[in-house]
Amino acid sequence: MECITMKITEDIIYVGVNDHDVDLFEGQYIVPNGMAYNSYVIRDEKNAVMDTVDGNFGEEWIANVEKALDGATPDYLIVQHMEPDHAANIQVFAEKYPNAQIVGNAKTFTMMKNFFRGLNLDGKTVEVKNGETLSLGKHELTFVFAPMVHWPEVMVTYDSADKVLFSADGFGKFGALDVEEDWDCEARRYYIGIVGKYGVQVQNLLKVAAALDIQTICPLHGPVLTEDLGHYISLYDTWSSYTPEDDGIVIAYTSVYGHTKMAVQQLADKFRSKGCPNVVVYDLARDDMSQALSDAFRYSKLVLATTTYNAGIYPFMNDFITRLTEHNFQNRTVGLIENGTWAPLAAKVMKEMLSKCKKISWLNTTVKIMSAVNEENRRQMEAMADELCQEYIAKSDDLANKNDMTALFRIGYGLYVVTSNDGKKDNGLIVNTVTQLTDNPYRVAVNINKANYSHHVIQQTGIMNVNCLSTDAPFSVFEQFGFQSGRSTDKFAGQKVNHSDNGLVFLDKYINAFMSLKVENYVDLGTHGMFICSVTEARVMSDQDTMTYTYYQKHVKPKPQTEGKKGWVCKVCGYIYEGDELPEDIICPLCKHGAVDFEPIEG
Repeated sequence: MECITMKITEDIIYVGVNDHDVDLFEGQYIVPNGMAYNSYVIRDEKNAVMDTVDGNFGEEWIANVEKALDGATPDYLIVQHMEPDHAANIQVFAEKYPNAQIVGNAKTFTMMKNFFRGLNLDGKTVEVKNGETLSLGKHELTFVFAPMVHWPEVMVTYDSADKVLFSADGFGKFGALDVEEDWDCEARRYYIGIVGKYGVQVQNLLKVAAALDIQTICPLHGPVLTEDLGHYISLYDTWSSYTPEDDGIVIAYTSVYGHTKMAVQQLADKFRSKGCPNVVVYDLARDDMSQALSDAFRYSKLVLATTTYNAGIYPFMNDFITRLTEHNFQNRTVGLIENGTWAPLAAKVMKEMLSKCKKISWLNTTVKIMSAVNEENRRQMEAMADELCQEYIAKSDDLANKNDMTALFRIGYGLYVVTSNDGKKDNGLIVNTVTQLTDNPYRVAVNINKANYSHHVIQQTGIMNVNCLSTDAPFSVFEQFGFQSGRSTDKFAGQKVNHSDNGLVFLDKYINAFMSLKVENYVDLGTHGMFICSVTEARVMSDQDTMTYTYYQKHVKPKPQTEGKKGWVCKVCGYIYEGDELPEDIICPLCKHGAVDFEPIEG
């Protein structure tokens, strides 16, 4: 048997194993490239082993540990996760190294007793609490509890010396380490299938991790991550917040005799012709169910197509929707196609099954096929395609209606992103005062604080775009465009951008319309300037409701953590100023609003 180890840092050595015999991980996920079960040794004054491996590889793992220790003995086995693919060899370790101590938390040891009935660990355990540390010498380990990511006993471990996060099942992926493959796709499939239900818990862990200086991530599955960590962390933030990762439409279907399949093929062609950037089709009876599930979470829109079957829906569709709901499917647009020869019920059943999902936007159009596709069905599919592809059409220079003045109907006392360009970079600014003045000709007024860089830029260039934010816009949009200055920050760095005919950016998502404006007049209002503009272009992007200021306050802005604090809180962003008196000249360090936007914290 060949012993395989590799250095992660000078003191941290990989001692895991590759499994190419497994065909189904956890008995359900197809893993064509096998699995890696990762374990690590930390060499120091005291030596620690981080987790064990699957039970089929105990002998190989012990050999790797011995090789890494090079004649030394381990002082600790740290158990971050009790799932058998990581914990199966605890007893093997304890028998091999009887003087070593087992480190875990209270829940760890409860589970350990259940898995290893005959294992006597009296006097051989170190129970740690959340935030506690363990010194190995140079290396100081901090334990951070991560309950339900994705078992209740899970904890991760931070090594402050080498700035390494041992992340348990977090940041893992399918596939053995001796196979080269793209990380994103198999990590996404792994995350959605294994961890996906527990987005809130992952978000909590990410907040803790954000305060740490992490240069290396050592997961229990998949490769050690050492470069571009922001990419991986950003993906985890997207997945765990249930935010669509990419624009596109997934069509998941079942078909008995081919008629539903034919409808799906026609619909997919319509989506592509209307500018949809990604159209992914899954035959649920034949394709990998976990991949279909992964893509349903990846893309922003989903169409479900199936037949009525035994007064319900076809079994593979039933299984798929059950998986969606079990994994907290939410924040998506969904359309339905049903087929039935005498009593179609599929749409009703599918909608009822998805009723427990949060923030589902249902299409106005449902396609109802009676056995085979007819002309009425083709009209329904055209209407469905128009609904689903509205924003894609609007983004297309060739397909867009650039004179859709119903865009002005999206103006309310709401929140907008005004975009501009200073000749070097694009800029964006949150504003809340946009008003339609006339409709013949179309005139719009935009008020901007003179202190904002956008005010200066628009005075110089005479043009801007007003992006009408929709109710699906997350708080991060307001942080991006409202809490930093375009004087020193490129607010569109690394972002996908679109350009209107005036050369300015319009937002790629989270808007229901935008208007390109040309400044005709300017009115000095003291602290603000009013730009009176003509409309040179207007596009409607979606039927989502406009983000009003009230909606933002109630549903988007995080609730400030005022408990136990005295002072004042910014009504715009939630910043807390602690003090008996609020300075008259205070400027919020986050959103730059003044004293008028602060209110006292109610005891």
